Amino acid sequence: MNPWLTQILERITTVWKKWTVTQKLIFIGVLVGVIGGVVLLAALSSAPSMVPLLYRSIPNEQEMARITQRLDQEGVRYELTSDQRILVPDEKTAKRLRAILARENLIPKGTDPWQIFDVERWTITDFERNVNLRRAITRSLEQHITALDDVDAASVTIVMPEDKLFAEDRHPVTASIIITPKPGSDITQNRKKIEGIVRLVQYAVEGLKPENITITDQSGLVLNDFSGLADVDRLELAKREMKTTRELEAQYKKSILAALRQIYGEDRVQIINLDITLDTSKKKIDTEEHFPIVINPDNPKTPYDESAMEGSKTLSITLSKEVTEEKFEGTGFNPEGPPGQEGQTPPAYKDLQNMVGRYSKNSVIQNEVVNTRKIQEEKAPWEIRRVTCAVAIDGVWKWKYNDKGEAILRKDGSIEREYVPLTESDIAKAKALIEHAIGYNRERGDSVTVQNVMFDRTAQHQKEDREYRAKLQLQRTILYIMLSVAILLVSFIVFRLISRELERRRRLREEELARQHQAMREAALRAAEEEGAEVEMSVEERARLELQENAINMAREHPEDVAQLIRTWLMEE
Repeated sequence: MNPWLTQILERITTVWKKWTVTQKLIFIGVLVGVIGGVVLLAALSSAPSMVPLLYRSIPNEQEMARITQRLDQEGVRYELTSDQRILVPDEKTAKRLRAILARENLIPKGTDPWQIFDVERWTITDFERNVNLRRAITRSLEQHITALDDVDAASVTIVMPEDKLFAEDRHPVTASIIITPKPGSDITQNRKKIEGIVRLVQYAVEGLKPENITITDQSGLVLNDFSGLADVDRLELAKREMKTTRELEAQYKKSILAALRQIYGEDRVQIINLDITLDTSKKKIDTEEHFPIVINPDNPKTPYDESAMEGSKTLSITLSKEVTEEKFEGTGFNPEGPPGQEGQTPPAYKDLQNMVGRYSKNSVIQNEVVNTRKIQEEKAPWEIRRVTCAVAIDGVWKWKYNDKGEAILRKDGSIEREYVPLTESDIAKAKALIEHAIGYNRERGDSVTVQNVMFDRTAQHQKEDREYRAKLQLQRTILYIMLSVAILLVSFIVFRLISRELERRRRLREEELARQHQAMREAALRAAEEEGAEVEMSVEERARLELQENAINMAREHPEDVAQLIRTWLMEE
């Protein structure tokens, strides 16, 4: 090791040994704090910086809620600052989200599209600024459009004519865009996505109108010519109608099956058909309602109606009134023509000449108006025109039992069953439940049919028969095993008793022979002792004699131990 490092380590070791425990703990705490601070500083410095989604604050809470809700749907992490700004992780994500917000018309009102170009330079001319601005707008639009998931590449050209003194001399701002869709994308047929690109370009260029924007694909096909997308829109509408119909049918089926299967069982209810016909045509109804002017309105605190009592009346306003009155009394005179000429008076009036009469005519034309209320009503996006539902409910299969409570089996081993169909009352109740579940309306032609149908349960019955036969066989097997075990136990007990009895008899017989032999030996010994002759004993006889003497001495000295030993022998035998 390097001598310099060795000296430094020796010094550190010497100083460390001189320090007290408190000094060592303080040093360790300071060292840990320094290392933690360095690690925290490195983590904070390496954390990615957030970029603003929009270059302005959003004080409107509703606009902020709509934007954040859309960001949540995209699954993007974002932060809200104290000045009502939205920050996202990187610029690429910000561009993609700006395109989505522009496509769905979620850009807040008053957003300045030129905020990014607010950097002033004193070394360039106004013309250069305009050129740089146009290039920046073009480049920004290309980046925004390319950030879309359906676009592989984009080329944008913007024409900004010079300002003129008179408005009629000014040329409109125009933009042409060529996009290359990604493989598998439906952007060329999706009107909503094309409209999003149109809005994106319109918001980015001041004075640009949607009709002055042309979007084509790489083959030159104009995509924002929506007059040619009528068939596509009609197809999209049909798809939505079919989707809504399927969702409604699934919802109705779920509610019907949930109600009926809880009552009749899971496998006894089947919906044969449920068809819903929707009316998705747009209708707007304008209604004009006329109602009288009430002087004395009804008091809701009283139980009677004051507006209909005597003395109350309804008024109207007179718009125009025409009164005509004619009266005539005296002799009628019909003038003739010049003397000597035939007059022009009709014969009917000639008969009335010189007649005394009275003529009177009264005519009153009065136009009245009452209170008028105009109502504009727009129908819902869809309306159920007709609902038809057909439901089949199975009856119940019951087993037949004999007097002993056992299931009756046929010759082929199957269980004998009886089918119990639904009653008319049960069918009527099920039909009423279904009608309430689908919102039955006879006026629109709804139809509900409920029938008792016998389902094919052959496989289920065969399975039940097999399980029942297996159960019976298992019961018989268990019974036979128990009988066999019982017979074996009885046989073992009898064999054990017989063996003990034979063993006891054999032991008694051996003990008797041993006693006889012992008696004979003792008699021989006594006889030999009386005669004074010496008798030689074998080693076994001497050992048996010593053992017998020891047992006799032990029985005399420890009678309790000997008794316990005898009891143990008897229990073992």
